[in-house]
Amino acid sequence: MKTLMLLSVLLVGAAMQASDLKSYQTGVLKEMTSVECGYEQKSGNTFVGEVLGTDGSHSKTRKTLCHEYVLQTSHVVYHIRPRDEKHPALLPVGETARFRMKKELMVLRVPEGDDKERDYDVVGMTPVEAPAAVAQSKK
Repeated sequence: MKTLMLLSVLLVGAAMQASDLKSYQTGVLKEMTSVECGYEQKSGNTFVGEVLGTDGSHSKTRKTLCHEYVLQTSHVVYHIRPRDEKHPALLPVGETARFRMKKELMVLRVPEGDDKERDYDVVGMTPVEAPAAVAQSKK
């Protein structure tokens, strides 16, 4: 009776452990491009100029660029951008990546890199056409 109870506790514990495992999909990082994602503006106002009222204000505006990666799976091609815009990690293009969807973002890991999970925004998705469907459409 004790062995039956011990086996059932171990079985329940193993089932709970298995439910905690996250399922990942795999894909290949095909390319990385820099795309315009906004503007950065710096003002030339100083504290003294604000207090004294001198009108020496000038501002500098420049475009900011973000990394955009193309991640291809067997069914979908994803265009993704890192959520951390200040310190984006540079991913190795041509390598396999593992990812999972978590609410409105993609959590990505690259085993060949540092194998850390990072959050990415999905900005575009296109289905991958099967080779037979491409041949049929060209006829």
